[in-house]
Amino acid sequence: MHTILPFLLAMIAAIVLLNMWATKLKIAYPILLVVAGLLISFIPGLPRVKVDPDLIFFIFLPPLLFEASWTISFKEMKKWWRIIGSFAFLVVFFTALSVALVTNYYIPGFTIALGFLLGGIVSPPDAVSTGAIMKFVKIPKSTSAILEGESLLNDASSLIIFRFALVAVGSGQFVWQEAAMSFLWMVIGGAGIGLLLAWAFVEAHKRLPTDAPSDISLTLIEPYFMYWVAEQLHCSGVLAVVSGGLFMSTRRLVFLNSASRIQGYSVWESFVFILNGIVFLIIGLELPEIVEGMRDKGIPLSTAIGYGVLVTGVLIAARVISSYAAMLATIIFRPSVASRVGLRTRSLAMPLLLGWTGMRGVVSLAAALAIPITLDNGAAFPYRNLILFITFVAILLTLLVQGLTLPYIIKRWRLFDSFTDEDSEELTRQKMKQGLKQHVYQFLKNKYEQELSGHAGMEKFLRQWEERAKAADDSWMTEKTKVIFVEVLESQRQYLAELNKDPRIDEEIIRQQLYQIDLEEERLKII
Repeated sequence: MHTILPFLLAMIAAIVLLNMWATKLKIAYPILLVVAGLLISFIPGLPRVKVDPDLIFFIFLPPLLFEASWTISFKEMKKWWRIIGSFAFLVVFFTALSVALVTNYYIPGFTIALGFLLGGIVSPPDAVSTGAIMKFVKIPKSTSAILEGESLLNDASSLIIFRFALVAVGSGQFVWQEAAMSFLWMVIGGAGIGLLLAWAFVEAHKRLPTDAPSDISLTLIEPYFMYWVAEQLHCSGVLAVVSGGLFMSTRRLVFLNSASRIQGYSVWESFVFILNGIVFLIIGLELPEIVEGMRDKGIPLSTAIGYGVLVTGVLIAARVISSYAAMLATIIFRPSVASRVGLRTRSLAMPLLLGWTGMRGVVSLAAALAIPITLDNGAAFPYRNLILFITFVAILLTLLVQGLTLPYIIKRWRLFDSFTDEDSEELTRQKMKQGLKQHVYQFLKNKYEQELSGHAGMEKFLRQWEERAKAADDSWMTEKTKVIFVEVLESQRQYLAELNKDPRIDEEIIRQQLYQIDLEEERLKII
């Protein structure tokens, strides 16, 4: 323990330094992480970090999926549910099928079941990688919402394929009737258990005398509990976490106070950042053993690299083909939508862009590492090391090739030079602030008209909202005005919650303003 602990601390320090370097270079930090994982494999004498495959999913997936569910806009998901659903389910299955057929044909002894297992691992694009890359380019909110929604749901669909393929490899058979019933139970049961537990957690937060540290601590263990309960009942733990996370996210104003929301945002951002980095570095530490295992099975390194390049090409081609198929289907069956999102004028560029955003990442790594070392009968799991190596190559190539070229493609082709999201966002923000100002003024006039009349402090308080000017000092902030101020802030939250029901307003703008209100409430506590 005394030898491994300094090494683990050094890993975290390396992750932080790599993120700083990536920010300076203006590239996505997962690109440097995967390269660092590769370079680590060449360093001799490093301790071997062994993680039980049965614990990989349980350690890494619940918090990663839960955090993604909280950051995504459920309203935007509902708006673009058709294309998100097609990419999250149909495209994932098409990609897994393509990988299964190609690997079964080109890799000697690689069965269809193993092909689907590999396909389930490498089919989901990574939300973290895509989001990190998109920070350096401007894209429309609709495109961003589609990519975020797809990346959340395709993890669930791909891991269901992974689970069924794992059973097929272990048993040597696949009964379609049983699989269909099991699939329905996994989907419906997983989503239902997630929603039920999420409701119970919300009620517990509301009824218990929690503070910010206890609220944050509970949110850290809740996704693990959702995942564990669903898996114990043979449902999809992934779907339980996703559905439960979405449910709790939409009710964050109900059961969390301002301090819990502000502090929780920073805690979760740091926690997920470290988890992502650790997974990338773990695969680097295991690469020497993976390569050695392949050589023992008679698979040369050059051959394995060729298989990895082949599978990566299949992944990219399958996603690009699916993007053009989705565009064609939209133009044929929903021409009004096609016209609204501009598919006719950018018929060639936009599907290629969506197809080129398929960077693989941490979920694929976690799934590959979760493959058991042996089968139930004690025999070694077939082609485990090769599957791990192909997964790493696919992640490395998609991050380097697609990740580094995507910003250039967007800028070079000027795909979004004419989009007006920035102007519309600023106009929306101005209208929202003007509406908040008018709302607060009316709220104070209606509820505290007598207190406002003839009271210098209260009149100054009103002018602060009416003129949006900060007072020179806080001497006017009495206990009475504090109470009113808190009521005003809560009234603003209710106003924004109603405003968020308008499908034309970007939820991210609403969340930014809610965050400012939370900060203002916390500032009151130290006055």
